[in-house]
Amino acid sequence: MDASQPPPRPPQGPWKPANCDRIALVLQGGGALGAYQAGVYQALHEAGLEPDWVTGVSIGSINAAIIAGNPRERRLERLREFWDTITARRIWPWTPDGDDPHRLHNALSAFSTMALGQPGFFTPNLPGPWFAPRGARTATALYDTSPLRDTLLKLVDFDLINSGATRFAVGAVNIRTGNFIYFDNADSEIIPEHVMASGALPPALPMVRIGTDCYWDGGIVSNTPLSALLGGIGNANAMVFQVDLFNARGALPRDMRDVLARQKEIQYSSRTRTITDNWTELHRQKVLARRLLAMIPEERLSATDRALKRELDDLPEITILHLIYQHQPYESDAKDYEFSASSMRDHWDAGHRDTARTLRRREWLTMPGEDEGIRVHDVHHAEEEA
Repeated sequence: MDASQPPPRPPQGPWKPANCDRIALVLQGGGALGAYQAGVYQALHEAGLEPDWVTGVSIGSINAAIIAGNPRERRLERLREFWDTITARRIWPWTPDGDDPHRLHNALSAFSTMALGQPGFFTPNLPGPWFAPRGARTATALYDTSPLRDTLLKLVDFDLINSGATRFAVGAVNIRTGNFIYFDNADSEIIPEHVMASGALPPALPMVRIGTDCYWDGGIVSNTPLSALLGGIGNANAMVFQVDLFNARGALPRDMRDVLARQKEIQYSSRTRTITDNWTELHRQKVLARRLLAMIPEERLSATDRALKRELDDLPEITILHLIYQHQPYESDAKDYEFSASSMRDHWDAGHRDTARTLRRREWLTMPGEDEGIRVHDVHHAEEEA
């Protein structure tokens, strides 16, 4: 196969690979790095691979809501409008060249975020939580996310999300119980607060009240919603695009900025590869159990055995394509709250480029065999091995 060929795309509309029931998009949290996910979606959209199940945490939940909350022909436009809106503040009139000037530019951008917030996203609580009375609305967060609610109402059709046309779920943490929860349009009516709760990372952003409970960012417990998707997939054959913004692998730190950046990457990568390895092994065990049950005469099986046999006779086939944002030399630990327009474009372009390169591997766009069950591809690992 010629890897330089463009990804396959039928002449009309969205499509799915043979024997694939669902295309799922799984979006990790990562703040300003979330523009990478928008680039991933653009490449999928251009290839005609339109997700019909999107799930996310934190910034991934916002991108997911924009995708699920718009018809196919407006999804890309709305993603672009969101990212243009929240990165509208200009830092320098040009993008600097070279690692050191670029790092200075990004540091000034991150400082402006801390001091001023971001348009259409969040604004500082003044005079600040340290000076607010205990129990006051402004006493538990540095910023106010009311602008984000307005932005979501402008860009997301929540009636469309709740119609179930696209499966949608976002992860958050119940503050009182510490339990992780998914708000899923399969069993809940989704409102802007569900999306905001998924991205309410303390102490910067405020807790979000839904009913009688309050929630924080799901990334506190698990920044990658892959387990929930795999657990809820049932017997549907699925092609899953897992998009991570933090890389579990990285170089040894050389200074304190590297230490802080590497710590954050390890903390928020949420062991995606471990999750896929565990699910692959679990599926292998189920296939083995299916073979063993098939060797036992029917009359010797108990009712429980027969029920298990019926369940194992319809195991799903899953292909996971893993895309991971790659840390750049000029980036620091502030890369997830550095919202300059130039960095947004860099992240977006990287997501588009990585996904287009992945889709050129045409053999990856196939479903595994019945006995294989789960197949995982990683464009970055493939390049390292090559």
